Amino acid sequence: MTARFTYLGDMLFWILVAVMTAALAVILLYPLLRGAKAAENIRAGEAAVYRDQLRELDRDLNGGLITPEEADYARAEIGRRLIAVSADEPAETAKPPRHHRFTEAVVLLVLPVLGLCLYLTTGRPDLPSQPLEARLENPGNDVAVLITKAERHLAEKPDDGKGWDVLAPIYFRTMRVNDAQVAYRNAIRLLGPSPVRLDGLAETLMAVSDGVVTEEARQVLEQSLTLEPDNPRARFYIALSMEQAGRPNEARQAFEALAKQSPADAPWLPLVNEHIAMNGGTKSGADPAAPGANPAAPGGDPAAPGNPTQQDVAAAETMSAGDRQQMIRGMVESLDAKLSEEPNNFEGWVRLVRSYAVLNDKDRAAGALKRGLAAFPPPGEQGRQLLALARELGIATEGATQ
Repeated sequence: MTARFTYLGDMLFWILVAVMTAALAVILLYPLLRGAKAAENIRAGEAAVYRDQLRELDRDLNGGLITPEEADYARAEIGRRLIAVSADEPAETAKPPRHHRFTEAVVLLVLPVLGLCLYLTTGRPDLPSQPLEARLENPGNDVAVLITKAERHLAEKPDDGKGWDVLAPIYFRTMRVNDAQVAYRNAIRLLGPSPVRLDGLAETLMAVSDGVVTEEARQVLEQSLTLEPDNPRARFYIALSMEQAGRPNEARQAFEALAKQSPADAPWLPLVNEHIAMNGGTKSGADPAAPGANPAAPGGDPAAPGNPTQQDVAAAETMSAGDRQQMIRGMVESLDAKLSEEPNNFEGWVRLVRSYAVLNDKDRAAGALKRGLAAFPPPGEQGRQLLALARELGIATEGATQ
């Protein structure tokens, strides 16, 4: 019985394919088969309109609506148009309709055969139909179906904490950040807080706020640190919140502490070192006597563009948040001016682009990226690093390489 239904299903499929192919061929051939007949119908219609106008003119004259002189003038004009249309009519011996043999052959034979071959090559005519219910039962690697299946399950059992825990990071990876936020909150509510769930919720909150570590995100991260004090992800984001708040000394100390805690091959260490340098510190593992190191302050070479001096760092510690932010902006603008004069400083461009991004000045960050790429074109390794940095910071790269 199952084989019989399968056979009937296959037959129905090919019948539908044949009907659709025939319908498409008729639609494509209809303008060709009409030929000159359409033009003849148009001329005949025009002649009928002019004859109706002559009869209407006689009625108006008999009714006294127009004068005989006006009627004669109008009749002459209508007659002239009628004669012109009649002169264009074909002779009584009609020419046989013109056929577009080659085009008709392409439509009737080549296109269906080509479509059939393409389907047999790329399609799966032997694959049985699979409605949504069947796909939900066996989703395979289809992420959309997996999400739909999980959503259906959670709609029926909203108190399934493990379901929310599994769905939350999937939502986040597919950029459904608002749904991810709800899923993380439900997982924490039902299963309790854990460093992984709290860090995921904090990253979701930051994604909603365009990368800014909000006060709510900071509180979530601090809760994560109470559960796992050596959590590198939470410590990084808390240090980043200090940097965004215009507290470079505290941010530098937090990044330096994270760098000391991290293994030498930690994948996040290069990013931590960049933030240490941007906040006036020396990269982890740098040689103080090497060129570019600052022997007086943890900020690198004082002659390097944009590096704060020891006096700058000391002054920043006594400033208010607003004054400190103004000082940082002045240092960034000074770095911008120095790079305009000396553009062959790759680390300077990295620092400038990141600084404008931290200051939430995306337009200037994009402009700095474009100028940096002019000095270090994308085909080179340094140019590719600048583009990778821009993507990390959410800076548009369209037109930056022009």
